[in-house]
Amino acid sequence: MRRLPPLRSLEAFVRVARLGTSKAAAAELALSAPALSRRIKALEDHIGKQLFERRNQAMVLNEDGQSLLDAVAPAMETIGEAVDQMTVSGGSLRLRLGVLPLFGATRLVPRLPEFRRLYPKLHIDVDTSTHAQNMLGDVIDAAIIIADQVDPNLYAVKLDTNKIYAIAATDLVHGPNAIKTPEDLMNHNILIHSDMVKAFDRWKEAVGKPDLNPVSIDQMNSGPLILEAVAQGLGVAIMHGGHFSDANDPRLARLFDYDIDSPYSYWFVCRKRDKKNRAVRIFHDWVLKAGL
Repeated sequence: MRRLPPLRSLEAFVRVARLGTSKAAAAELALSAPALSRRIKALEDHIGKQLFERRNQAMVLNEDGQSLLDAVAPAMETIGEAVDQMTVSGGSLRLRLGVLPLFGATRLVPRLPEFRRLYPKLHIDVDTSTHAQNMLGDVIDAAIIIADQVDPNLYAVKLDTNKIYAIAATDLVHGPNAIKTPEDLMNHNILIHSDMVKAFDRWKEAVGKPDLNPVSIDQMNSGPLILEAVAQGLGVAIMHGGHFSDANDPRLARLFDYDIDSPYSYWFVCRKRDKKNRAVRIFHDWVLKAGL
């Protein structure tokens, strides 16, 4: 039999190729950065070719790396599916689900007791990493993401539509330094989600102030963190009204009464082939029926 490279080196290669950075791949594999580098180097030594172009923190596939990924990734997925099938015991099922922290805390977890009563043998492993689309078929089976558009190669169902709110601490709404008009935001820091960077531009256009420039704009990749920062007086958030209502935090208040459609929605996504997976199918159907 032809000698093959270690499976763990191939796994590391696929993770880095899909996530784009060794740091993200190392975190997903629970490895140190040097350990991940050794696995990649072992694969390159085995093949006798470099597979990536190193660009600061990013690792970009070169032509040889892309050719290897195209050939190896489907086989790795097949192996993973076979192992998953073999590890199902006692009729139980397991779903690896990617979900954003705020959606998970306010919309998913409160409904999981209902799901468990209906499907007691289906267990859900939750991953709250960002960029879940890049991990489908590798780290997770399905995900609930927030996006303005979804990769057409994926199966996707839009779960909602949203409005954009300006959200501030209550003392900035009712106190002596209350924000009265959109122009007042010029004197404040704006907080936006790093996956929803278009939201502020859409909001400014809708209120007729496309050139409004605040003191600064800070990005965070966690909805709960943004809301806590707002509550602590660190800025005004431009985010979904659903985030505001789901948080139900008396320290927060909505600014203004503008009715502004968001370019972003929550989506259920998975690979098209995984739509046939029983655990994915059960969860997908429940999410749509439950109206999450």
